Amino acid sequence: MNEQQLQQLITGVVTQLLLANEQTDTVPVEVSGRHVHLTQADVEALYGPGHTLTHKRDLSQPGQFLAEERISIVTAKGVFHNVAVLGPVRSHTQVEISMTDARTLGLKPPVRQSGDTKGCPAVCLLAGDRMVLAEESVMVAQNHIHMTPEDARRYGVTDGQIVKVQMQTGRPLTFDQVVIRVREDYALAMHIDSDESNACAFQKGDTGRLVR
Repeated sequence: MNEQQLQQLITGVVTQLLLANEQTDTVPVEVSGRHVHLTQADVEALYGPGHTLTHKRDLSQPGQFLAEERISIVTAKGVFHNVAVLGPVRSHTQVEISMTDARTLGLKPPVRQSGDTKGCPAVCLLAGDRMVLAEESVMVAQNHIHMTPEDARRYGVTDGQIVKVQMQTGRPLTFDQVVIRVREDYALAMHIDSDESNACAFQKGDTGRLVR
């Protein structure tokens, strides 16, 4: 081994030690309640021609916001009033509910990643006296962790990787099929729904421990 090769070896070892010392496994956790994402066409159909969503407050993910507008989710079996609408508008209307919500509505939605709505059940959305039929829209969101590329490097994971997360809560449990989602404009957070929150007795500020 010559001097250059030795130096490269030393550099590699030092880099791995630094990464190991920097690597973490604790992730912040947020609960995502039932909500709806709308297309611009559905916004106008529900709230009037030319209407745009009214910003109420920012959400933890950059560029995402809670709108002033509210909506009702309606089926032949049940209804939820005053449901949150999130902006900005999307290319396809998406309704995210929990499994408990689904039973109330008489639906059997799949567990999916956001945006994967093909084959999902339809539902009626009502705002005042205006209604739209949102086809292929209803899902139970798969729990996931938003990360930037830098976060992914620190946690030692990659986009699309499936990991386990041990909840550090009053009623600890482990989620086995958590998807890592990496993008520059994400902020670090794990998202679970209300059923999952209740199952582990989640309290605001609780965290999870990522198991690679």
